[in-house]
This record gives sequence, structure tokens and C-alpha cells, in this order.
Amino acid sequence: MVLFAVLADIATGPSFLPLTDVWSVLIHPGAHEGRPMLVIVWDIRLPMTLTAVVVGASLGVAGVEMQTILRNPLASPYTLGISAAAGFGAAVTILFGISLPFLGWASVPLVAFVSALSASLGVWAIGRARGVSPNVLVLAGIAMLFLFQSLQSLIQYMASPEILQEIVFWLFGSLLKANWTSFMVSGGILLAVLPFLVRDSWKLTALGMGDENARSLGLPVERLRLRILVLISLLTAGAVSFVGTIGFIGLVAPHIARGMVGDDQRYLIPLSALCGIFIMVGASILSKMISPGAMIPIGIVTAVIGVPFLFLLILRNKRSLT
Repeated sequence: MVLFAVLADIATGPSFLPLTDVWSVLIHPGAHEGRPMLVIVWDIRLPMTLTAVVVGASLGVAGVEMQTILRNPLASPYTLGISAAAGFGAAVTILFGISLPFLGWASVPLVAFVSALSASLGVWAIGRARGVSPNVLVLAGIAMLFLFQSLQSLIQYMASPEILQEIVFWLFGSLLKANWTSFMVSGGILLAVLPFLVRDSWKLTALGMGDENARSLGLPVERLRLRILVLISLLTAGAVSFVGTIGFIGLVAPHIARGMVGDDQRYLIPLSALCGIFIMVGASILSKMISPGAMIPIGIVTAVIGVPFLFLLILRNKRSLT
């Protein structure tokens, strides 16, 4: 089903391509040399779709681990203000026209990435000073969230109408600027982080049962929580630094996966990634179908479909969400 959604996303656009033709171009690109379809698939749509795949997987995995270390079923990567910090970094870069030496094309995503990691380090520092308990991390994250959202509003207030439009479009979240570089960077971060999470899957399953149970099994709870927090920050920063703010995937995907396989992290991690991919690619398809010839920012679509789905989860799983 995920593979079909990926092919459907590549086929969907201003000019709809038959799925059989898309598959043929992907498998035998040399046979289509010189045809416009080859450029459309390989140079335009495929990088966007693969970036959507990586972002969806990253947010899905980050969301399930955030809910695990905070023991809060309504937590997501945005609970710690990481996404808001990335948005602030991007907004500052756009407003002041910051261009990094030799990396001018990557100035916005790089500054957004650094800003997101800085926010996570701030949360980590507060948590370390106060014992790294889930409640302290949540409160520190909420404080970071409001801080950077306020700073975003200040930047938007200072911006001219032309700059404001560019900032708001980035904050909405969009795949239009996705390319092979964004896919390789975000995908590289995902591939680098996943082995560490898989290695700690048993420990994370134990942590999900409570700190006391984890300690009784000899696990260093505080160190484990901080290590996973750093990995979550890397995943979230890598995902949002190129495509902007994408909401609800990190919140909804883990609940779908948990309803299928339970709390065993050996199965929960990969299934959360697959659910995140499916939601992200599905939102990408929908964003291109709502207004033919245009592409609605995907962050709007994920929010629109995520809110009612979250209400449905709350109503159907009242006991598990308490």
C-alpha cells in the first residue's frame, strides 16, 4: 500500500501520468531518453516524493520515541518546541537575507537545523538541571514552543509584505523546494539515527512501562532519556529544516502503529515509520488534487486531516489516552 501511494504521488500533478508509465520510467529510464516524462519523473516529482517519504518516516519515528520517553500519548516532536525553533531560524534567515559562504543555496535549511538543535539543547540543559523527569522536559518544551512562536510572530511583524509571504509559505510546510540534496541530507540523518534506536528497542520498551520498572531492570533511565532526546532532535530538525513545519504526523502515526502491534519497540519503530510515510505521501497527493495546477502547502493538509483523526483517536481510545 505504501509503494502504491508513492507511485500515485509521482503520477499526480498538473499533468497526470499513468502508473504504468511512471513505473516504466523508474525501472528503465534509458528507454525514455529525451522524452519530457523522464524529466518530470526523475528531476521534479521523484525528489519531492522521496523527500516526503523520508520526512514522514522521520516524524513518525520521532513521534513514537517522544511519546515513549515522556510517557505522554499526546506528545510529538513539537512538544519540545523543536519545529517552532526551526521556523524561527528560517524566518530570521529570510528576513535578513543571510547567505552562508559557499552554501548560499542551503542557508535557510542550515540555519533552521542549527536553531532546532539549539532549542533541544536548551530543553536538555533544563532537564539535566532538574533531574530529567518527563514532566520537567514537557514543561521546558512548552516554554520553548511559546518562546519561538512569539519570536516567529515578531519576525513576521517586522517583515515587508513580500518577505512576509515567503516566510509564511515556509512555515506552512511545502515540498515544492525539495530536491535530491534535501532527500540525501534528511535521509542520511534518518539512516544514521535508526540503528541506535533499533539497538535500544528493548530498553525503550522497558522505559515505556515506567521509570521504576526500567530501573529495576538495571537501565540508566536518565542517560537513556537524554540520548533518545538528542536522536529525536536530529530526526525532527533534519525533517523540518528543508520542508518547513509539518504537523500531526509525529502525533498520529505512532497511535496507528501502536493500535496494530502494541508497545514492543521492535515492531513499533518500523511500523510508525511506515505510517508516517503513508500519511505524508497521502497528504502530498491530496495537496495536489485540491487545486489542480497548484500545490497547497502540505502543512495545511496534514493539519486539516490530522485534527479530526486525532479527535477520532481520543474518542475510540479513551482509556489508553489517560
